[in-house]
Amino acid sequence: PMTLFRGMADDLDLTTWLHGHIFPAEARAVCPEMVYWCSKLAAAEMLLSGTTTVADGYFLEDEVARACAETGLRCVAAQAVIDFPAPGAEDPKKNIEVAERFLARWQDRHPLISPAVFAHSPYACGNDTLRRAKAMARRHNAPFFIHAAETRDEIRMIAEPLAPTPIGHLAQLDLLDRDTVCVHCVWADEQDIELLAQSGAAVATCPQSNAKLASGRAPLADMLRRNLRVGLGTDGAASNNSLDLFREMDFAAKVHKTRPNNAVAVSAAQTLVMATSAGAEAVGLGSGHGVLTAGAVADLILIDLAQPHLQPTHSAGIPVYSGCAADVRTVVVNGRVAVHNRKLLTVDLQETCAQVRRLAGQ
Repeated sequence: PMTLFRGMADDLDLTTWLHGHIFPAEARAVCPEMVYWCSKLAAAEMLLSGTTTVADGYFLEDEVARACAETGLRCVAAQAVIDFPAPGAEDPKKNIEVAERFLARWQDRHPLISPAVFAHSPYACGNDTLRRAKAMARRHNAPFFIHAAETRDEIRMIAEPLAPTPIGHLAQLDLLDRDTVCVHCVWADEQDIELLAQSGAAVATCPQSNAKLASGRAPLADMLRRNLRVGLGTDGAASNNSLDLFREMDFAAKVHKTRPNNAVAVSAAQTLVMATSAGAEAVGLGSGHGVLTAGAVADLILIDLAQPHLQPTHSAGIPVYSGCAADVRTVVVNGRVAVHNRKLLTVDLQETCAQVRRLAGQ
């Protein structure tokens, strides 16, 4: 849904961006209509750039699920839980109840939609809320997403910290297990990585968003050495300006080489896996997703390798370092062709863009 805010507050640090611009903009703009149309725009952007599956966490997540189902984008849709009034959950005391109703509405109801829970962060949710949200997710066998260790000072923002670090805090609350996805983990230290490895929790790394907001850079090479389940994400159009995973792959593989000046710290092959099978596993989809094997789910893309910038083809690094969204010719999701010869078949793109511009007041 945050495509509405693309480019609205560029070149700011996370705290200023979030509290000075995004939260006020959300208070003014977020409603079911906004979430639906802006999610459709995001779905169109992702399908055209070759993404078949997204994990999303926001308010009014029913509208996100509906938009993705209509446009043919596979979605792990997570209803947000937060300890202050929010769209669709104006009474914070009912935030768990709202999320549980969302899970009940979508579980096993649509082949493309997997419902989940998104507890915003350990500083926007109190300890009791976090425990209750995770317990509810466990009852429903649903994935549980949470922002963690995104900024250096995050631990100071937690009202009742139970450990010296945000990830340690989550461990003390018994929130870390194989169904938990910690988003960002920029400031995860060695002990944090060990906690994540022991618990089996997954990580969603969003390097371009973390760079743009000057949050830092996750210890990705260390995470991969410990065999953590890591998926690659964009974070969103408001903090990244693009939902293009080709751009994200290229940046991720390069930026992690710069310190400590190690050209093999994160390889192109590892990055491609994070954007495909490892990403699918991290968000709970498991085997049969993000791979091209007999019996796998028919989610696939066709890339035009005849482009000048993709010639010659020596290695798996070609799509990572040289590929771009415009190389994607055809996209198939769950056996249905969503994009054919660069034409989006499932969305009226002109209407969708017009609706989003209207919502943006343009």
